[in-house]
Amino acid sequence: MHTFIIAEIGINHNGDLKLAKKLIDTAVIAGCDAVKFQKRTIEKVYTKEYLDGPRKSPWGETQRAQKEGLEFGKKEYDEIDAYCREKGIEWYASAWDIDSQKFLQQYDCKYNKVASAMLTNDKLLEGIAQEHKYTFIATGMSTLEEIEHAVEIFERHNCSYELMHCNSTYPMPSEDANLKLIGVLKDIFKCKVGYSGHEAGTLVSTCAVVAGASSIERHITMDRTMYGSDQKASIEPYELCRLVKDIRETEKIMGTGEKILTPAEEEVKKKLRG
Repeated sequence: MHTFIIAEIGINHNGDLKLAKKLIDTAVIAGCDAVKFQKRTIEKVYTKEYLDGPRKSPWGETQRAQKEGLEFGKKEYDEIDAYCREKGIEWYASAWDIDSQKFLQQYDCKYNKVASAMLTNDKLLEGIAQEHKYTFIATGMSTLEEIEHAVEIFERHNCSYELMHCNSTYPMPSEDANLKLIGVLKDIFKCKVGYSGHEAGTLVSTCAVVAGASSIERHITMDRTMYGSDQKASIEPYELCRLVKDIRETEKIMGTGEKILTPAEEEVKKKLRG
């Protein structure tokens, strides 16, 4: 049993490549299996009306300034690609539009990701499935019917996938985790099911492993008080290290399910049963 642990950097790098590298370092030190980013073509994802709207940020007074300030381009992703190779960790990104998915194709990423917000974007899903890369499909904000429709696209293209149980609130109250759904999704769709969490702390994510999650994805940050919409739903470096340690310990605790007597137990048996 090896839970695949993903450190979601997303947009918590705040457009700063040095900060992105620090977050990659954090994931490596903690023992994560991969880091994940987000890629958007601003003009394709948002309307001009929205982008022209007001929003104060470190980059200006409009939504456009804020969105562009958070976006990495080819120069930054070239460095991220090289840096992750140097550090020996996988990286990939969730694309929020077809152009962004095409942009990511220039890199030899092993995985793809469908963000919860994109689950009903059939054109994007078709494009991702046609790449035949192992794909994590987040299921936040989705009905079972919508999940089934997305799964049908990946099945039709014979593309390997894994669903990720998710509640898309930032941060998510622990009582809304509904971790029993992991087993339900496994039974319905006959596939691996991971967990993408946005809660405070690490307990829910560790419990998700006990509930059968094959992967765990958590947003990470150097400091939750930093600017950014995802920072408050993220875990800091010491929490990430604890989460990975707890998950690896939990894997050992869960065992194999086979009824065996350990050598130590055999010794006790001799004493107590004679």
